[in-house]
Amino acid sequence: MSHIRLCRDDERDAIFRIVNAAAEAYRHVIPADRWHEPYMLAAELEHEIASGVVFWGYDGDGALAGVMGIQAVRDVDLIRHACVLPDRQGRGVGSALMRHLRGLSTRQMLVGTWAAAAWAIRFYERHGFAHVSPQTRDRPLHTYWSIPERQVETSIVLANPPLPG
Repeated sequence: MSHIRLCRDDERDAIFRIVNAAAEAYRHVIPADRWHEPYMLAAELEHEIASGVVFWGYDGDGALAGVMGIQAVRDVDLIRHACVLPDRQGRGVGSALMRHLRGLSTRQMLVGTWAAAAWAIRFYERHGFAHVSPQTRDRPLHTYWSIPERQVETSIVLANPPLPG
């Protein structure tokens, strides 16, 4: 039986493996100067958790098949590290996680992704997220994320509900 649950501290290695396995899909859309192996280092995962990212997992019969983080930052909730094992993608794992996290939040939700990741953008759009206009995109990226300027230049933000203007 599959279900959504809060990830446990002893599952950090599994979260690490899922994030890095799923990141392979982004290898050719992430600018070469931003890609590295592994995509997320174990220390980066620890930093994310220490910074307030709470991971929820899709437990597929006793093993995590996907994870998605939520992080409260100021007046919004950020969707962070929405990742599904490659052999489980396209089977509703990500959608189940997204529905669950949307149900947890009563605030504006934002997600940032690489501008060239068309499939990821379509996924978020299917779940009610709308593009933040290019004219105002940098403001939320600088306000709610701590990312290098090069990543700001190559990312987009989607919001649910849509941001005005």
